[in-house]
Amino acid sequence: MSQRASAPPAPKEREEWTGQIGFLLAAIGSAVGLGNIWRFPGVAYENGGGAFMIPYLVAILTAGIPILFLDYAIGHRFRGSAPLSLRRLTGTVAGEALGWFQVAVSFIIAIYYTAVIAWALSYFVFSFTIAWGDDPAGFFVGEYLQVGDPTLTGGFVPGVLIPMAVVWALVLVVLAGGIAKGVQRVNLIAMPLLVVGFLILVVRSLFLDGALDGLNALFTPHWAALTDPAVWIAAYSQVFFSLSITFGIMITYASYRKKRSNLTSPGLVVAFANSSFELLAGIGVFAALGFLAHSQATTVGELEGLTGPILSFVTFPLIISHMPGGAFFGALFFGSLVIAGFTSQVSILQVVSSAFQDKFGWNPRQAVARIGIPMAVLSLLLFATTSGLNALDVVDNWANNIGVVASAVLMTVLVFWVLRSGEMLRGHLNAVSTIKVGRWWLWLTGLLAPIVLGYILITRIIALITDGYGGYPLWYLLTLGWGAVLAMIVFAAGFSAVRWPHNPDDFSPWPAVSDLPLKGAQR
Repeated sequence: MSQRASAPPAPKEREEWTGQIGFLLAAIGSAVGLGNIWRFPGVAYENGGGAFMIPYLVAILTAGIPILFLDYAIGHRFRGSAPLSLRRLTGTVAGEALGWFQVAVSFIIAIYYTAVIAWALSYFVFSFTIAWGDDPAGFFVGEYLQVGDPTLTGGFVPGVLIPMAVVWALVLVVLAGGIAKGVQRVNLIAMPLLVVGFLILVVRSLFLDGALDGLNALFTPHWAALTDPAVWIAAYSQVFFSLSITFGIMITYASYRKKRSNLTSPGLVVAFANSSFELLAGIGVFAALGFLAHSQATTVGELEGLTGPILSFVTFPLIISHMPGGAFFGALFFGSLVIAGFTSQVSILQVVSSAFQDKFGWNPRQAVARIGIPMAVLSLLLFATTSGLNALDVVDNWANNIGVVASAVLMTVLVFWVLRSGEMLRGHLNAVSTIKVGRWWLWLTGLLAPIVLGYILITRIIALITDGYGGYPLWYLLTLGWGAVLAMIVFAAGFSAVRWPHNPDDFSPWPAVSDLPLKGAQR
């Protein structure tokens, strides 16, 4: 019997969005998440009020949109998940390792993000009976989460475990359906529901007693804040974290676009839709806070818990308890949190699923069974317990402030300074898009972005080393904070070392470099 060397399997044909609307709603669904509702209003209020809109708009135009275009260009041109696209861009294992680092960031964010969605789902049910009573803070950390001391182990909390399991089951079903039948379909339903529901909520807030006082507190400009560098850093941070950029999501989503697809126009739509929702959230949240201050005969400035989970799960339940028709208002608010969180979670997990599909030749269902279910189990073990809130607080801080920002700095430096690929990617954007990008894009993304983000990264590392975080013991921060960063690095190194079942470099980008509208290119 003659023996013949078997040829390596060819990579599968890549899935695609059925059209631009599906891509747009999915990309907006990813960007519009929990942070739009509970983070932006408080950040704006604490950093100059109405004056904050100036650095916020500057940050969108000089960092948010340019880096979003970078993600789109890499994913669309190289037709792969973050590891595969960056491998094809660089032609090196080092590039692939950066892609796997982005996957690791998404992996870690996904396992705790589900917990917050589960809290919102629980509170959606609680709203109908105002289950938190007269003490929302005590109910949240005591009766509901049953928060204990910072430990690595804790007993399961059934009230958290069950909704978390439900959320994981639903999101894995969506991922198993693939891009068109899963991710796109759920966003086509969820995003219109979110917009309609949140608009009703905002309009209702505007007619509450004291609403105008809340809006005045948010939008009254404090012009002196514009001279404070911390305000500008806060604006860049808000835009950066809100747009779902540089940790694999937009690279992955862009890779599923058809070859002849406009990139820059949809990018502008996504960026400004996200910002519009943040502004809408600010109006709704501060109108409601004005009502709370009015009902307590105080001012918005004297209220506590104006941002983050405390705003959503302590302050807002207090508002709901005081207002007429509070149960309906509460259902709208927490239902909006569930939808916004769920569509973002789908996008985060798609980063992980797509990477493993590309690397090992799996289909979406195999990826769900082999990596999705183990992630769900790990998530439940860590965050459905009495130590879940403390663990989430620490891991979230390190994943976002170190993991995501480090990924952004590394990618911009690699693409623009090491590989000198900026002009080629600009050419790709211009070859397929109606709105062209000039050389200003190279300066903003290749120079301004790494400087600003590098400064943010360095200052936060120094602060975490010197000041610690949240009063947690050092061993706890070393284990769950810096340990999470170490896990990302090991994850990236390990999977980039695994051999591909096919040659990832056997790929011809379209359009060819010779066909790109490059400055000085020979025709």
